[in-house]
Amino acid sequence: MATIPTGDFLASLNKIVASAGAFITDPQGRVLLVKPNYRDHWGWPGGHVDAGETPEQACAREITEELGLTLPVGELLVVHWVPPFDDRPMPMVHFLFDCGGLPDGDGVILQEEELDDHAFYTPDEADAVMPPILTARLRAAVDARRRGAVRYLS
Repeated sequence: MATIPTGDFLASLNKIVASAGAFITDPQGRVLLVKPNYRDHWGWPGGHVDAGETPEQACAREITEELGLTLPVGELLVVHWVPPFDDRPMPMVHFLFDCGGLPDGDGVILQEEELDDHAFYTPDEADAVMPPILTARLRAAVDARRRGAVRYLS
């Protein structure tokens, strides 16, 4: 039986993109969303996991870079498998972490190179500013936080 060289085997494996986001709420339970200047819709503070980072480290880094805050990265709320779409030919795995509460956006300093705005939204309000795939993730995160159990979406 012929063996496949390790390099060839690894090159044949499915490639995925990993990203991490921060689920942050205000005292009323609304979720902090940001408006990137490179997208038409709103989303969570967060981004791609860089080489050598864990998803938790990427989440913490992105909170600092995008919001100018240092917040604890808490429990994992949602793991979301997102198939390829548009110009991204590979699937993505998104990790959404519970990063606690923030009274009224106190102390947020937006990263002006990437973000135009931030605001707190209820899930129903988010329907107007996010695509359905992201509002499904938002609702799953609300449920996961309430139940204390990780949700998986695909």
